[in-house]
Amino acid sequence: MPVLLARTADRLFWGARYVERAEDTARIVRAYNDLVVDFPSQELLRWEPLLALHGSDGDIDIRPNDPAGEKAVVAKLLADADNPASIASAVASARENLRTTREVMPREAWQSINQLSQYVSATAGAAVERQLRDRFLLRVIEISRRLDGILESTMTRSSAYHVLRVGRLIERADMTTRVLGVAAAGILALEEAEHGELVHDEVRWMNVLRSVSALQMYQRAVRGPIKGDQVVEFLLFYGSFPRSVQGCFEELRVVVQQLPHEGEVLAALDRAQSVLESVGPHGDEIELLDRAMDRVQMAIAELAATMHELYVSSAL
Repeated sequence: MPVLLARTADRLFWGARYVERAEDTARIVRAYNDLVVDFPSQELLRWEPLLALHGSDGDIDIRPNDPAGEKAVVAKLLADADNPASIASAVASARENLRTTREVMPREAWQSINQLSQYVSATAGAAVERQLRDRFLLRVIEISRRLDGILESTMTRSSAYHVLRVGRLIERADMTTRVLGVAAAGILALEEAEHGELVHDEVRWMNVLRSVSALQMYQRAVRGPIKGDQVVEFLLFYGSFPRSVQGCFEELRVVVQQLPHEGEVLAALDRAQSVLESVGPHGDEIELLDRAMDRVQMAIAELAATMHELYVSSAL
């Protein structure tokens, strides 16, 4: 198997993470946009909970003509080049990282990345407006999915391919926990606005499933009403669903067995698995869910740091 230079592994790892971050952010914003449009209540849904995607409320300028904070939050998540969680920033970083690794990827893969970069650069600012938003978000998702399909169907199963998979899976697991964190933040905000009274619970949890394209698979697996604790359990522990945290961990376990330092990485993965298993569903205890997702995100971050150190500090 050809040697993979450390700097190439580093760029592949982060390039894959940034592409996944852009796609997942697009999914989440698109699902929340649908929720706001269709929510069966007179209550004005706030957009600030989406800022939990990057772990803080951030500093945003909400103007008087934007009472729900929609334009300010959407602009930050779609087009703000200074926000590393935005689609524009993630795509630009992905292109920059993968531009110098073109020799180890299929030509069609680089063409997809370049197309995604050009499209986002040209349209992200205009997509802040609601009438253009859905088309933009759907296009980002489609190009990212095409890239994944190209890599899956045409790339040699070399170290380069495995490092790309590791980056994608780490980011995907992290973003799934962030979807649940956003759900917790949104429900807490709505509870406060409604003085603690929970309404339209099923609609909110349906939106969570749509954020990770999990609604249909959840319904096939659970075959019952959509309940918070069951949604959380599905997205955390249902290993057969590839966007669940457990599903990402199981695929990571398979991938790292194809790379050096298998024992050290599997030990780190076991530690992250133990943290995940210590978390209860908490679908009906929102504050507990919020804290639990913080613990899982920290475990994933430690796992990512271990993998990055072992796979990037030396040639593979």
